[in-house]
Amino acid sequence: MFYNFGIYIYSLLIHLLAPFSRKPRKMMKGHWIVYELLRQQKEDGAKYIWFHAASLGEFEQGRPLIEKIRERYPEYKILLTFFSPSGYEVRKNYKGADIVCYLPLDKPRNVNKFLDIIQPCMAFFIKYEFWKNYLDELHKRNIPVYSISSIFRKEQIFFKWYGGTYRKVLANFDQLFVQNETSKRFLSKIGINKVTVVGDTRFDRVLEIRQEAKDLPLVEAFKGNSMTIVAGSSWQPDEDLFIEYFNTHPDIKLIIAPHVIDENHLVEIISKLKRPYVRYSKANEQNVRNADCLIIDGFGLLSSIYRYGEIAYVGGGFGVGIHNILEAAVYGIPVIFGPKYHKFMEAKQLLEENGAFSIKNYEELSQLLDKMISDTEYLKEVGANADNYVRKNLGASEKILDQIKF
Repeated sequence: MFYNFGIYIYSLLIHLLAPFSRKPRKMMKGHWIVYELLRQQKEDGAKYIWFHAASLGEFEQGRPLIEKIRERYPEYKILLTFFSPSGYEVRKNYKGADIVCYLPLDKPRNVNKFLDIIQPCMAFFIKYEFWKNYLDELHKRNIPVYSISSIFRKEQIFFKWYGGTYRKVLANFDQLFVQNETSKRFLSKIGINKVTVVGDTRFDRVLEIRQEAKDLPLVEAFKGNSMTIVAGSSWQPDEDLFIEYFNTHPDIKLIIAPHVIDENHLVEIISKLKRPYVRYSKANEQNVRNADCLIIDGFGLLSSIYRYGEIAYVGGGFGVGIHNILEAAVYGIPVIFGPKYHKFMEAKQLLEENGAFSIKNYEELSQLLDKMISDTEYLKEVGANADNYVRKNLGASEKILDQIKF
């Protein structure tokens, strides 16, 4: 009762905010057309496997599994749903799925209407997606449903004294494929035992990204033979540190791919630089060779750009938390980030493997970079540690597929 009331309140907020905010407006429009879209695009008699992701990050975790199923079981169709506009808008034309749409809000009427139209033969919910009414109804209809790449922590509602309703939701899964043994232990304590530890499918995905990396001639020309630091998904506190180091070390080059790409932020970055720079959108064969700093002012390039660095700095560690460090580590280069990384299992593990380093201030960053730049053997060693860490964690997608009956 309280859960459904909360969903109705959330729905009301979306409608109230839609005239004033782009994100709720896109969600509302997507929800309006979803049933008609499904009716138009669904093939009669086809068997649909349904994947649901909250947003873009969760989609990337499910993508290796989607594409393996697509390749091995072409007789099935793929339905991909998103909760967030940030996922749907980027991947609405994704060729790996036959239908891509928003997930209608988790109201009982919506749930029945959605499932009546698509009639999936199985469903996969990625990471933190636990929609009660959808999971209850899938279970009631005897449709196999799986949780993939999920991770559980003691502070989550499932493990609180008042979390009984949510514990029952977990019992709807035919199998939970979790990232680590800790998650399995927490679930066992509340009586959830249909659990398999497979690891994180993101490792499979970053290897695919590395194999699909674009050649970027302008970035290659910029780098030349210089020692290069790639700073990805950076925020202002990150930039204050590594730009100060860059300004006083003329023997290195710097590539900055900020998390927020708007003109005000780019101007702020440029104001701090004391050496020649060029923006990627204005780079050419001549001016890029004369620059010491390359500012990436476009989207979709970062995962390919890490390959041009000897050292990676990943931003977010002075804010709410670090961004994707695996995209850098897969290239066999050490990764540096700020102090807020404790919610990220891969960061803690990579620190233990001596392939990553956390810094709290400029002095720590300066000492670390001095050591890496002056000691090439040390730099190779810590880079190899990062590469080995990624490689030994591959294979989660295969482990999941081995346990699914098609």
